[in-house]
Amino acid sequence: MQRLIHGNSGGPLINSNGEMIGINSVKITSAEGIGFAIPINIIKPIIEKFISENKFEEGYIGIFAYDKEVIPYLDSSIEFENGIYVAEISLDGPAKNSGLKVGDIITRIDNNEINKMSELRNYIYTKSPGDTVTLTVLKNKQTREIQIKLGQR
Repeated sequence: MQRLIHGNSGGPLINSNGEMIGINSVKITSAEGIGFAIPINIIKPIIEKFISENKFEEGYIGIFAYDKEVIPYLDSSIEFENGIYVAEISLDGPAKNSGLKVGDIITRIDNNEINKMSELRNYIYTKSPGDTVTLTVLKNKQTREIQIKLGQR
């Protein structure tokens, strides 16, 4: 069993040019030199919110989705060109009664193309709880738009 050391999180991850490229989050004690960090591109919208609003409240859509590159490893019968595959909808999340279903493919959010769950997450970080987003969704070769009012995590 791997142990995680607490107290190594929060520090900047700096590259050889002195640029911050992430925030260290956890280190595994059973392996020398193995740690994990949150990439700076995920942190940037949060920092920008703090600068502009002096606070950060995380918007919440209430789904878990897979990138298309992962799907062949999970189910080889699922094929799609772009977007992310909705694998789970939280029972207490904003998406629950929106019309979004497991198996839907989300291709856009507010007319921004998405192909990775991280792109969806990063976009939602720029929004606030209570904001409404529009998802473009593909299912059975039919496209529709679904509006979801973000909750607060």
